[in-house]
Amino acid sequence: MVFWQKGRLAFALVLMAFLFFGQVDFVQAKSQVAAKEGILLAAFGTSVPEAKTSFQALEKAFRGKFANTPLVWTYTSQIIRKKLAKQGEMIPGIADALKLLYKQGVRVLRVQPLHLMAGEEYTELERAILLEVKKHPTRFQAVYIGRPLLESREDAEIVGRAVLKSSQAKRGEGTALVLMGHGQEHGRAGLAFEGVRQVFAGLDKMVFMATVEGQRDFDELLAELKAHQVKKVLLQPLMLVAGDHARNDLGGDEDDSWASRLKAQGIAVDLNLQGLGVLPEVAELYMEHAAKSKDDLTKEPKKQ
Repeated sequence: MVFWQKGRLAFALVLMAFLFFGQVDFVQAKSQVAAKEGILLAAFGTSVPEAKTSFQALEKAFRGKFANTPLVWTYTSQIIRKKLAKQGEMIPGIADALKLLYKQGVRVLRVQPLHLMAGEEYTELERAILLEVKKHPTRFQAVYIGRPLLESREDAEIVGRAVLKSSQAKRGEGTALVLMGHGQEHGRAGLAFEGVRQVFAGLDKMVFMATVEGQRDFDELLAELKAHQVKKVLLQPLMLVAGDHARNDLGGDEDDSWASRLKAQGIAVDLNLQGLGVLPEVAELYMEHAAKSKDDLTKEPKKQ
């Protein structure tokens, strides 16, 4: 009788141990299952149909690299979103895009801004994402935000070589390459632009750069061209898409466009209205920034 009771006790202990450790293994295995990842591509946006080739090329590249991963676009410009909505094209804002990705089961999100440099628009995007994360702290396990295209000297060299390669067929002997950046009136990212300009000039001394709004304006550009006795230029946007600025401010027929003002100075002009987004090297760099980002906006910054 005692032997039977001892046997029952031993069996019960073994059964309890099996159930306990089995449950622990199950919990551990469940916790080790990778959370579903998603991609949010964030751009200022464009309503110029011809300019969308850059976005299409980028999306194709991202879908190829991040196969079977939910991918959603957001345009940060409310004006462009409203304009497109009237045409029947619905592009979500940041809040709606995050909600859509969450509904698709995404728990680890990689936000890749499609800005060229960390200027005001990049900062506004980062702030908007962070506010949404704070509003809905249980939605995502992690929200990584990637860096803009031109963040380091290496980035600038990669993009510079890609731009030179893509424009080579349209540049004749002695033709200078003039690149139009966007820039900002208050100068944020102005120093980064100057760094990129120096890197590009190091790759080819006949590359000149200025901005629509930044401190390095057309007059400074013109002075440089005259100092180098440039007689012919190829104009090209240093922007993700060849949108309104490229087609009007750069190559437009109006008297105040760069093309018209250069022609008025006796400089021959050719146009290459191509956005950076169509270049495979640019897509690869954006994807690298998205994949390698460790900047998790759901985590508190480390105390120094």
